[in-house]
Amino acid sequence: MYCSECREKVELPAEEFRLTLGRTPAQAHYSFGCPRCGAAVRKPAGEKIVEALTEAGVRTMRLVPAEG
Repeated sequence: MYCSECREKVELPAEEFRLTLGRTPAQAHYSFGCPRCGAAVRKPAGEKIVEALTEAGVRTMRLVPAEG
């Protein structure tokens, strides 16, 4: 993984990542804090990334629409 801000390669344990799944695959993203520059990084997560992060044990949050 690379930081969007400082462009450094980032290697973090699974517990440092967060995976968010929306109502559609296009809304999926993952996030992490860059240990080099401190930036909060958020990137889109395609199907392969979702699969890899899930298998690695990354904490996942599913967004559900509010009932109304």
